[in-house]
Amino acid sequence: MVLSSSTRKRLNRLIEEHTLIQLIRSHGLNPRTKVLLIGPPGTGKTMTASVLSGELGLPLFEVRIDSLMTKFMGETAAKLRTIFNAIQHTRGIYLFDEFDSIGSQKGLGNDVGEIRRVLNSFLQMIEHDNSDSILIAATNFVDLLDRALFRRFDDVIEYRLPEKEEIASFYKNRLTRYASPKLPWTELAEASCGLSYGELARVCESAIKCTIIKGKKIVSDDDLKQSVSEQNNIKHS
Repeated sequence: MVLSSSTRKRLNRLIEEHTLIQLIRSHGLNPRTKVLLIGPPGTGKTMTASVLSGELGLPLFEVRIDSLMTKFMGETAAKLRTIFNAIQHTRGIYLFDEFDSIGSQKGLGNDVGEIRRVLNSFLQMIEHDNSDSILIAATNFVDLLDRALFRRFDDVIEYRLPEKEEIASFYKNRLTRYASPKLPWTELAEASCGLSYGELARVCESAIKCTIIKGKKIVSDDDLKQSVSEQNNIKHS
C-alpha cells in the first residue's frame, strides 16, 4: 500500500497506540479509536481498514450503510444501536464506508426526518463509546458531512491522489514480477498523474493480462502506455 509520508505516519501512530493500548490506558489516557478518512475514490481509504486489521490482528467488520436504512421510523437507529453494542463487546475494526449516506448535513434540502434521526443517534452513540475497538468512517464527499461530526472523531486523515514519485513506486511494486528495469518509470508516472490508486491498479492489471495473452513474461513499454491512455480516456469520458 503506497501512501504519502504524512498519511503513513498517522496510520503508524494509530497502530502503535493500539499495540501498546494497555500501557496507554495505565497512564489514564485513551488511544485513538474513532477515525474519519476523507478523500477521492480509489485513494486507499477502504484498504486502510484491511491493513489495520492485519497489522493489529483484529477482525474487520464492514457496516453496510444501505442495509441499515429502512423506511420504518426508529428501525434504522435500532440497527445502529445493535452495531454499537457489538463495537463495545467485540474488539475489532468497524468500517462505515460511504459514511456520507448517514452523515450528511442536517440542513440539506433533500434531507428526510429518518436520516436526521439516524445522524443524531450516531452522534450520541459515538460520543458515549469507550471501547477498544477502532471505528473507521470513510467518505469521498467530505463537504456533505455535518460539521458536528468532526469533533466526535479522534483523528481525521485526508487521502489524496498520488503524486509522481508515489505513482512510480506503486507501478514498481505492482509490476515486480513482470517489469523490465528499462521501463520509463518517470514518463509513465507523468502520464498517470490524476489517476487514483484504484485506477493505477487497473492499468497494471490490463497491461499484465495483455502480456499473458501474448505469451510474454515482461510487460512492454507500449502495452503499459496503452493501458495508461485507456484509463485516462475512461476517467475523462
